[in-house]
Amino acid sequence: MNKEINALELNSTWYLTDLPKGKKPTGSLAAAKNWHLHQLDVDNAFLHGELNEEVYMSPPSGLSVSKQGQVCRLTKSLYGLKQASQQWFAKLSSFLISLGFVQSKDDYSLFVQKTTNSFTTLLFYVDDVILTVNSMEAINRTKSLLHQAFKIKDLGKLKFFLGFEVARTTKAIYLCQIKYALDILEETGMLYSKPCQSPLMSNTKDLFDTNKIVHNTDSYRRLIGKLLYLTNSRPDISFSVHLLSQFVQGPTIHHHQAAQHILRYIKADPGRGLFFPIGTDIQIKGFSDYDWTACPETIRSVTRFCIFLGSSLVSWKTKKQNTVSRSSSEAEYRALATTTCEIQWISYILRDLQVQTDLPAVLYCDKQYARHIVHNPTFHERTKHIDIDCHVVRERLQQNLFCLLPISSNDQLADVFTKALHLTNFKINISKLGMLSIHHPA
Repeated sequence: MNKEINALELNSTWYLTDLPKGKKPTGSLAAAKNWHLHQLDVDNAFLHGELNEEVYMSPPSGLSVSKQGQVCRLTKSLYGLKQASQQWFAKLSSFLISLGFVQSKDDYSLFVQKTTNSFTTLLFYVDDVILTVNSMEAINRTKSLLHQAFKIKDLGKLKFFLGFEVARTTKAIYLCQIKYALDILEETGMLYSKPCQSPLMSNTKDLFDTNKIVHNTDSYRRLIGKLLYLTNSRPDISFSVHLLSQFVQGPTIHHHQAAQHILRYIKADPGRGLFFPIGTDIQIKGFSDYDWTACPETIRSVTRFCIFLGSSLVSWKTKKQNTVSRSSSEAEYRALATTTCEIQWISYILRDLQVQTDLPAVLYCDKQYARHIVHNPTFHERTKHIDIDCHVVRERLQQNLFCLLPISSNDQLADVFTKALHLTNFKINISKLGMLSIHHPA
């Protein structure tokens, strides 16, 4: 505690003063380009933010004061303040911009800098930083500048970030959450459970039976929250977790059994993750699908899509649509609109990273009537009520953002995010998503 207080005083975080009349003190506040990937951590990140507001704080325990009744007048941000994260990011942004970095308008935590000899990107999550550079000289220079300004910890090559484990070879980058998955299994007592080969139970009708007694709501909510974070590297459980997340308000014993089934599936291969090969063609490929009136309670359809950069899966989603679709064609078109917006965002990020695509983006759709609506400029009775989504898709198609191509239902990779597939088809689709485990024998 003495070291922490000394650090705060050296940083000029506060000074002691009498409390002005009318003021109240707060309590003490508790892989395609083969670029280099390094990780940094900013020491006491929130303490670097400058405070513009007048904030007083009661002296923390152990701080000696010269006069009874004195309080700390904060001059810089401190952990626990509502302004802390905003002030820290404001100071960080202004510093990087002064160095010649450009802040992305499509992801405000992304900063890029291009010189004649190097290209540098910084991606921030609070005080954790991913540094991507195409030369070691630029890495060392950037680290030195950040250390002079903020006192950073150099964690070396990227290996562990926000629960994600990164393994790299000369041929690929592998991303998984094996430790996070094992922690979930241990916490739930499923570490020694019998593994299974599919994340979803064969019978899902009982999940929608609302007449059953609500069972252990808090533990179910915590588990679903953890599984939702695990889907960031496990698209194979995305559909199952999405389905169970709809019942967090009143889970029954059937929902708990289904969640345990997912855990048994994770137990079979907790180290499964995403494989990003180096040197792949840089082309955006999207697969869009839907499930019409998938929810028997709300009669809403579900949008599913997955998007690849070359052969690497970079984005996927399973989400219930906001409104009820009057027809299957309307549900499909809403799914196309959502996928189109995601493709547009990815293309903007590639532009910010100054990455040129080798081939034009393509979007695969296995429904002929949906493709017909896109190419047919004549609106009629069946499509006039979905004008906004039609406009988005058709406009982006006319701007050559992507090409809309047909695909057979057997090759529709978004099916794994749409419904419970037969075990054989499920395994085939998962392998096509680029999922494997370096911790599991071939």
